[in-house]
This record gives sequence, structure tokens and C-alpha cells, in this order.
Amino acid sequence: MRLSKKAEYALRAMTAMARGGEGANFSIQEIAQAEGIPLKFLEQILLALKNGGLLRSKRGVGGGYQLLVPPTRISLGSIIHLIDGPFDPLGDEGSGALGALMGELKTRVDDWLGSTTLGNVIEKERELTSLSFEI
Repeated sequence: MRLSKKAEYALRAMTAMARGGEGANFSIQEIAQAEGIPLKFLEQILLALKNGGLLRSKRGVGGGYQLLVPPTRISLGSIIHLIDGPFDPLGDEGSGALGALMGELKTRVDDWLGSTTLGNVIEKERELTSLSFEI
């Protein structure tokens, strides 16, 4: 199972904005260029995230997009849900043992995505960039 390209781009765009901190303003062009996301595709993604209550936008000079919620309160699950809908490995949970096991998988994935935030992603990036290797 893979995330859709749209969900991947949404996660990358939101992470880029989270790096800027609260109150930082980003143009669509800045995000698209920095993250290598097609501009027209990014416009649709940011609109969905804005309509979902995670972003706000401002038109005109000095306009752009800002996080509406602090990065520590934006779960990866909320972003993915707005873009791809709920995680459902079978389409419907089915019945019997397989359905029960897939239901457990769904619960575990939902729990992890719901408890992992953009703040956690930024923290992990800092950990990885602070590691140094000596030979």
C-alpha cells in the first residue's frame, strides 16, 4: 500500500511550512519550487488543506498561505484524511478472520497517524541533520 502522490505532496508542503514556524507566510510558488511539486497540483492540495481548516490564505501583496494550527497539533493523519480519505486497507473491513485482522491494522495505522504530528517530523529532521559520522 502506498500513499497517493497527492497525499505525499500535501505532507511535504505542510512539512515545509512547519519548518518556517508559526506565522510564516509562503507563496505557492515558493513551496512548489522548494519541494519539487507541480504548481497546479499544489494549488488544489493547498485549497483542500485550507478548506479542511489547517491553512489560511491571504491575497495580494504579502499574501500566501500560513499554518492555521501549530505544527505540534497537526497530525499526519489529518492531512492524509483530507487528501485521500480514511485509511481502509480492504475498502470495507470484510468479515471473518481476515476482516478482523485488517480492522486491527486500520486501528493501529490510524492511531499512529493520529498521534504523529508535523512537530514530530521537524524534530526527527533535526535529529537526523545533527548526526555526524566520522570515519
